[in-house]
Amino acid sequence: MNDIWFLSIFMILAGYLLGSIPTAYIVGRWVKGRDVRQYGSGTVSGSMVYEHIARWAVVPVGLFDVAKAAFPAWLALHWDLGMGVTVAVGIAASVGHNWPVFLNFTGERGLSAILGLLLVVFPMGIFWILVPLAIGYLIFKDSPPFALFSMVTLPLFVCFMGGSAILVWGAICMLVITIVKRLEANRRPLTADLKEKQLVLLRRLLLDRDIVSHQDWIDRQPESDVNIKKQ
Repeated sequence: MNDIWFLSIFMILAGYLLGSIPTAYIVGRWVKGRDVRQYGSGTVSGSMVYEHIARWAVVPVGLFDVAKAAFPAWLALHWDLGMGVTVAVGIAASVGHNWPVFLNFTGERGLSAILGLLLVVFPMGIFWILVPLAIGYLIFKDSPPFALFSMVTLPLFVCFMGGSAILVWGAICMLVITIVKRLEANRRPLTADLKEKQLVLLRRLLLDRDIVSHQDWIDRQPESDVNIKKQ
């Protein structure tokens, strides 16, 4: 029994540390010498690699970010640690993906890691998330609101499809992590004006950004880059 507890705790910690590997940051530095946190949404994400580093690089970044949660979750399941521990390991990887210890706790939104966990414990959930994302991106050119919809409804979908209580609670945890990360936004400062602060927080929650325009948000660049282009 003690060995199981030790291995379970070890796997949860390992899941967090593996999730903390900032793939997009590493690729941004390696390919163009850029810190992706200074561009667009400011997240250490495949989308910012796609927009500001190299479009081809989004594939290895995305696959590795999914694997960061899928692999430790699969190991926990393979070692018969139980569904509860398996979900906890994947959630820990998502937390690491959002708040990586190796990057001063500034990371992604955790969606890739969530997909990795779902791949192991509830594959149908992947389609529940990706289909709305595809609709938002291809039709409306604005996927974050659709991502929020899929996360809000994921616990209901898991329940409807006969998923266990552990999976339902896991989906709820994924939703909570998503909401907290959107609002926290890598500790991006808020204005002192109360009304404007409330509007920004609402935009962060619903749109995953501080302003209304999605294109203007993802096109943001450091002032130094803007000045170089003007010269």
